[in-house]
Amino acid sequence: MGIFDGLPISREKSYLREELSKIDESWAAARFDSLPHVVHILTSKDREGDVHALNEQSDIIEEVVDEVVHAYHGGFNKAIQNYSQILRLFSESAQSIGALKVDLTEAKQLLGARNKQLHQLWYRSVTLRHIISLLDQIEGISKVPSRIEKLIAEKQFYAAVQLHVQSTLMLEREGLQTVGALQDVRSELTKLRGILFYKVLEDLHSHLYNKGEYSSSVDGHNEDGAVDMNDAASEGYTPSARVNGGDSGTREMKIVARQVPIWLSDSTPDEFVEAMRKGDAPLCVKYLRTLVECLCMLGKVAAAGAIICQRLRPTVHEIITTKIKTLAEHMNGSKPGLSQDVFLTTTGLQYLKGRLEGRRVPRHKHQNNISLTGALVAVSPVSYVMSPAGTAQFAAKELLDSILDTVVRVLENHVIVGELIESKASQQVGLNTPKAMAAEIHWSHDSDASHDTGGYSIAFSLTVLQSECQQLICEILRATPEAASADATVQTARLAGKVPTKEKRDGSEDGLTFAFRFTDVSMSIPNQGSELVRQGWSKKGTNVLKEGYGTGVLLPEQGIYLAASVYRPVLQFTDKVASMLPQKNSQLGNDGLFAFVENFVKDHFLPTMFVDYRKAVQQAISSPAAFRPRAHTATSYTPSIEKGRPVLQGLLAIDLLAKEVLGWAQAMPKFSGDIITYMQTFLERTYERCRTSYMEAVLEKQSYMLIGRHDIDKLLRLGPDITRLSSSIDQAIRDTNASDAESVEIEMELCDKLLNLRPIKQENLIRDDNKLILLASLSDSLEYVADSIERLGKSSSSSYNQVEENGREKTLHHSRTNSAPPKNLVTFAEEYRKLAIDCLKVLRMEMQLETIFHIQEMTNREYLDDQDAEEPDDFIISLTSQITRRDEEMLPFVADTKRNYIFGGICCVAANASIKALADMKSINLFGVQQICRNSIALEQALAAISSVDSESVQMRLDRVRTYYELLNMPFEALLAFISEHEHFFTAAEYANLLKVQVPGREIPDDAQDRVAEILPR
Repeated sequence: MGIFDGLPISREKSYLREELSKIDESWAAARFDSLPHVVHILTSKDREGDVHALNEQSDIIEEVVDEVVHAYHGGFNKAIQNYSQILRLFSESAQSIGALKVDLTEAKQLLGARNKQLHQLWYRSVTLRHIISLLDQIEGISKVPSRIEKLIAEKQFYAAVQLHVQSTLMLEREGLQTVGALQDVRSELTKLRGILFYKVLEDLHSHLYNKGEYSSSVDGHNEDGAVDMNDAASEGYTPSARVNGGDSGTREMKIVARQVPIWLSDSTPDEFVEAMRKGDAPLCVKYLRTLVECLCMLGKVAAAGAIICQRLRPTVHEIITTKIKTLAEHMNGSKPGLSQDVFLTTTGLQYLKGRLEGRRVPRHKHQNNISLTGALVAVSPVSYVMSPAGTAQFAAKELLDSILDTVVRVLENHVIVGELIESKASQQVGLNTPKAMAAEIHWSHDSDASHDTGGYSIAFSLTVLQSECQQLICEILRATPEAASADATVQTARLAGKVPTKEKRDGSEDGLTFAFRFTDVSMSIPNQGSELVRQGWSKKGTNVLKEGYGTGVLLPEQGIYLAASVYRPVLQFTDKVASMLPQKNSQLGNDGLFAFVENFVKDHFLPTMFVDYRKAVQQAISSPAAFRPRAHTATSYTPSIEKGRPVLQGLLAIDLLAKEVLGWAQAMPKFSGDIITYMQTFLERTYERCRTSYMEAVLEKQSYMLIGRHDIDKLLRLGPDITRLSSSIDQAIRDTNASDAESVEIEMELCDKLLNLRPIKQENLIRDDNKLILLASLSDSLEYVADSIERLGKSSSSSYNQVEENGREKTLHHSRTNSAPPKNLVTFAEEYRKLAIDCLKVLRMEMQLETIFHIQEMTNREYLDDQDAEEPDDFIISLTSQITRRDEEMLPFVADTKRNYIFGGICCVAANASIKALADMKSINLFGVQQICRNSIALEQALAAISSVDSESVQMRLDRVRTYYELLNMPFEALLAFISEHEHFFTAAEYANLLKVQVPGREIPDDAQDRVAEILPR
């Protein structure tokens, strides 16, 4: 940009800008030096041209100056005019100031002359204003009582208290103390103070127990069943959740939290109102704070605390009793309108009521008319409804859950109010307590805090609430806490700051101690009415305590065994209490209700349960019918216990008792270790009883002694039929199962060992079929119990692991220790299962020995019949009839796989015994061969009739016997040809026995043995 660019040149002469841009800027320098230009012209060759150019530039500059002057001419004229006006105004101002000075001097002289009169007039005006103010105040104070009454009617308690306090202070001001017209106002304000106190206290009492207008419950419904929508809804309020629940951080809640609550709408704005407006606490908590603030402003904190203490126990008792009556009325259908929480509770109770009315003792009928529940009722120390899964347990738990939930909500309010009262009481120096109240309540002078709060504290509230819950639990358990009542009264008095009576016992200050006796009637507290009256309790409250709670209306039965349903609700209640208590009161939750329940379970429930179940177990296993197989009408075995599985009554009862005891353990995880340990003891006793019954059937019998031999037991474990017990034997035995070829060799080896025992004596066999049926039924029953125990063991282990994991993940406020981990019940299941397998082994061995006992009659005999026999031999007929009879008798008691194992060894032993019997025969003819074949056919038919036996395997084995004996009808050369073609079909010894026996009409050369030996492999 050039130095001439800012000149005001019009558009018509824009060429001047171009001409100016050609002029060197050196002509406009601050210190212009003309010498260089003069020298330039003098030395220039074209001097005239340079001079002419300078003239032209001069003309342009002059023309530009003309344009500038023309452009700024009007502005210069206006500036000169403004300057002239400014000079004129300054001159006029100087003249006015001079006149003002003269006027001020004259005014000063006039005021100095009337100074005293002015002072008198000012003082008179001040006095008149003060008198007018007093008259206004008197007029306003005279209207205060009616305004307070109106605010009380509208439940604007804080505004009423504010007005009362302000009016009281105003009456104490100088000038109003001697006004006689205000005496009536003073009297009315004194009365209104008492009315305000009781109105506020009554509203506080209602909200403490969730019966007030602004109370809210966990599910958003009040005690009357209506949704908790009050007048605050018109201001944008909805009932909030409790302090420890609900989502108070939502956007809507934050918006509402910044508004003044409706009960403070008429209040004078102050620090408390502003705190309520800005606070984020739930609506019910704000209202409780407002009521406590009102009591503090009235100076009635101690009096209010004393009355709250006085009404606490009767009110809680009434709440519990009313809730129980409400539930009972709803069950009877006499009260249509109830809240949602009551509806949910009574729905469950009504359901179990229907179950109880429909079937007091449910009976699951089997096909053999045996009732599972009937078997349990016959031996269980508790009725069906009192069992761990019984309806009485469910009813007690539902009832206690509902009541303890109500108590928790009440305690939550008491914690809030207790903290507020304690903090407010510490701020007040003087207490204003009515004399009548002082006459009824004896203050304790050993605690200033208790004196300032009237004995009311969080500890007192918690103690009374837990005491009432303890009384309720005692009624449910039919335990009369006579000594506990005295201790509770003493501790209540101590925590309330009262002087206890002579019934205070040593050690009561360390916590509640309970002593019990059990009764069949409802709970009562005799001879304590006078004591309660002396401590400030009303006669009505005493009568309520004596009446009990009426839980018998809802519970089908009451008794000590309901401790299982009490334990978990009390545990959850203790956790909730611990979570809401302030840090300084955190230890209060450890003592009291949960400690009482734990001590009760440990000192009373567990010993009683152990004694009762020990008797029940003894009765179950010592009954004459305990190990007696049932008279069964079924024609087949069923694996389902509900459809008639013939488990022995004793073992069935033990199984049901074990499940019942495990139910007690699961209901109380802390004591599960002790309970399961006890269950193991009676499982051991049951096992010994089963072992005794087993020994009574097999003692001194050859089959029992054989399975005890190491070599026989090893062969039985490796035998092919052991896989029939795959559901019973352990994995190690199944893994060592031999191949098919090895199995045949093992089977042959076992048969040889059994055949070497010949002759078998009848007295060494179990001839009583009832004992065999007992062994079969005992085996199946032991198998059933073993499977059940194994399931129980897994269930108890998982429950214990869950308790341990929960214990590691969650640190509770109260001390809670778990029992030692229970011994694995699987070991007991294995012992039961091994005994069941031993029973099957004995039965299998018995049938094999029985077969050998009958077939051994073939030895040392001549089969030289002269005609074809139409019937098998007598011993075969006896054997087949015995097999058929025992199969039919065992059919309902043993599964098919087990029956296959029992009867599966007969065919092998019979075939081998028949073939080996030829070596001991003297002679045999054609009719003898036919007789033996007929024997094998009869045996085959008997075994094939057993549904669980493989008929093809039986036919193949006995066909081998018939083929072997039919070889006796062949000539020697034909026999040699058969041997050459089937050299492995029989052993060398068996082929040799064919040559040794005398067969009429058959010629055997002298070198027959050598020729046969040449054919057979060496």
